[in-house]
Amino acid sequence: MRFGYVILLTILAHTAFTSSRMTVSLYALKLQASPFTVGILMALYALLPMLLSVAAGRLIDRIGPRIPLLWGNAMLLTGVLMPFVLPGLGTLFAAATIIGSGFMLSHMISNNLVGAYGKPEDRAANFSWLSLGYSVSGSLGPLVAGFSIDWLGEVKAFAVMGVFAALALSLTFWRRGDLLRHETPLQRPSGHSVMDLVRDRKLRSVLIVSGMLSMGWDLFTFVMPIHCSNIGLSASTTGVIMAAFGAATFVVRLAMPALSRRLREWQVITAAFLVSGTAYLLFPFVTSVTLLMSIAFLLGLGLGCSQPMVMSLLYAASPPGRQGEVVGVRTTVLNISSTGLPLIFGAVGAALGMGPVFWGISACLLTGGYAAGRKVRRRA
Repeated sequence: MRFGYVILLTILAHTAFTSSRMTVSLYALKLQASPFTVGILMALYALLPMLLSVAAGRLIDRIGPRIPLLWGNAMLLTGVLMPFVLPGLGTLFAAATIIGSGFMLSHMISNNLVGAYGKPEDRAANFSWLSLGYSVSGSLGPLVAGFSIDWLGEVKAFAVMGVFAALALSLTFWRRGDLLRHETPLQRPSGHSVMDLVRDRKLRSVLIVSGMLSMGWDLFTFVMPIHCSNIGLSASTTGVIMAAFGAATFVVRLAMPALSRRLREWQVITAAFLVSGTAYLLFPFVTSVTLLMSIAFLLGLGLGCSQPMVMSLLYAASPPGRQGEVVGVRTTVLNISSTGLPLIFGAVGAALGMGPVFWGISACLLTGGYAAGRKVRRRA
């Protein structure tokens, strides 16, 4: 029951988060913002999480998940309602910062709780269920955003997202007793620092891979609204294309138990890099909605199969009593790329168009696939 409760909370919070990213992008473009400005907005989602994730992870280890989760969902609700209450481009900068920070807490706590539930041998399956939850909201969020924008307009669409955030906050408060709590506060092992985690070779490899794959995931939500807007597609059509990505992650994660019995973690990760890199390579050549949906689905298959494997490897490599801190380090790594890369690729898109942006992402992912493939060959 508790496990299902965490999955439901995750779906509600992530739906509000994903729909807000698409709506913020399209609303900014409607207000004549450049791709670079949209890049700044996407970077702001990750700015404070980049700076605060490790401290937040330590706090979760020390006091448990309940209070941080209440704060996180309250911030998420506040952020998505700000553009509805006070429309305008300036509000989007503050809203993106608050939404990203609130969802950081929700995301970290979900991963920490799922790692703590059940036996170690059940961990990969549990993370697969969590990933399926993210896939549901990853499809639902763009659909909610796209159809809300076309039917109600961008400003009122933020109120629709507020419904999901309000449900997450209400459920967190109402069922707060179902959250795992430490009987006594957990103390972080003395004499240890973040650099001890980074120096761990096994943990460092997983963190690097996680950051690169997250780059492919996060940049999809940045580049697709701009590309679809440039070729004249409506918000609802853009939402359907982006939902195809989420649907693919759901499909591939349903198959993960069977895949995990036949393939080792690093084999799956290598395939994820190669498939996703190929998908990004194809996007600039396509304007057909059907083909865009097909390539988005291919990208979702590639990236969707990697997260359960990465999280299982990461939790297994975490030192005792520092799981929240390790999730915080991972979140920091993810948000470094989520902060810097939209700025870089936004500047490239403003100067050269979106083609070089897609190809640059593709080159990074294919290079990661080559490096991961070498690791597989060394272990064979």
